Amino acid sequence: MGESRRMAWLLCDGQVLASLEVAVSLASRSKGLLGRAGFDGAMLLRPAKGVHSLGMRFDLDVAWLDADLAVIDTARLRRNRLTVPRLRARSVLEAEAGAFERWGLEVGKHLEIKA
Repeated sequence: MGESRRMAWLLCDGQVLASLEVAVSLASRSKGLLGRAGFDGAMLLRPAKGVHSLGMRFDLDVAWLDADLAVIDTARLRRNRLTVPRLRARSVLEAEAGAFERWGLEVGKHLEIKA
């Protein structure tokens, strides 16, 4: 992954939700999950206030997170769409559509990242 992405674990309430890729460079944030046929884990784009699914092969679950990694909004993003930026957001979490429901991820939950 090099310096553009780091691998970690995404936790909520002490439970591991998924493996996590943290996109830390402009290039890795811009690419996001493009080019993948599917995705089992989650990707954190930091910093970010909005995302797009232009050219994606699958729909996304998207969560906007504040500076403390609290979920301030979520949405299902169909392919080839843009989101409206959330001004309070400091990062955006992406996963394949349906993941948030399986994980019980909703507004108000606080996330944690473990290396």
